[in-house]
Amino acid sequence: MREESDSKLMPQLNIGHIHAKFPIIQGGMAVRVATAKLAAAVANEGAIGIIAGTGLSVQALQEEIRKARGLTSGYIGVNVLFAATQFAQLVKAAMIEKIDFIVSGAGFSRDVFAWGREFNVPVFSMASSARVGKLSEKMGAAAIIVEGKEAGGHLGTDRSIFDILPEVVSAVNIPVIAAGGIMDGCDIARALECGASGVQMATRFVASEECEASDKFKELYLSSSPEDSVLIDSPVGLPGRAIRNRLTERLLEHKNLLSTQECQGCLKHCTHSFCILDALEKAVDGDIENGLVFSGEFFHRIKEILPVKKIIAQLIHEYEQCQKKVNWGQV
Repeated sequence: MREESDSKLMPQLNIGHIHAKFPIIQGGMAVRVATAKLAAAVANEGAIGIIAGTGLSVQALQEEIRKARGLTSGYIGVNVLFAATQFAQLVKAAMIEKIDFIVSGAGFSRDVFAWGREFNVPVFSMASSARVGKLSEKMGAAAIIVEGKEAGGHLGTDRSIFDILPEVVSAVNIPVIAAGGIMDGCDIARALECGASGVQMATRFVASEECEASDKFKELYLSSSPEDSVLIDSPVGLPGRAIRNRLTERLLEHKNLLSTQECQGCLKHCTHSFCILDALEKAVDGDIENGLVFSGEFFHRIKEILPVKKIIAQLIHEYEQCQKKVNWGQV
């Protein structure tokens, strides 16, 4: 049974030692989109923040974690792409820093659960099917983050979150977090009604004042149209959802764009169709035509850039209004 927070209707999120006031986790968006500043701002409002470790050096990740700890006493996690060459080093560094939890996705690591037990750090496993959810629980995951096709970045399925979510909830006995296409309070209400213990929201928090991506990056979310949500073939070996620009148009024409003379070796396995690290870094620094701007499918529902405090308050209000309409039989 979920405990209720100060909000009369929105429940807390309880996972092991984590007892968050609101059942909202901010997604870990690489490279340098989900940083300490954003994660701490989310945590300070009673939700849960995540720092994206992918694309950072071990030292840079340690510095981000320490910076976040100086900005908040709330819950902070770290997300690291399993496909990253430095996956093990980054995860262990975060655990040594006493991070509250690790999120692992874009591939499946059995080792991460052993490291979690060694350092006493919970692991939240990304999954896009009941089968992977059950395996993760068996290996020792503290929670499952179920991600549907609506999510931004790398995708493990072409099915909607609300198709997959009930299957995973029925298959496991640990908390399930819904991710992909969760944009407002009514989406949160729907996810919880389907059995989720909470939601993960990435795209919504890009359009925040605390997000350290360039203004051009954030403004692209506001100026693009629904049909500008496109799928590209990522060098990681998975499809990725991004916002249409000059780079994605060239990728959709199946052009090989790898022009860098030196590969940075950021991935364990890479198709070398283009340098994804370079593309993500360009975008976050403001080159939104030649960079890769990952985004969830429903980015167009965001209408303005707001402080995190106002975003959380808005989500709570929307959730409560949606719940009242359900109780009154209006939806």
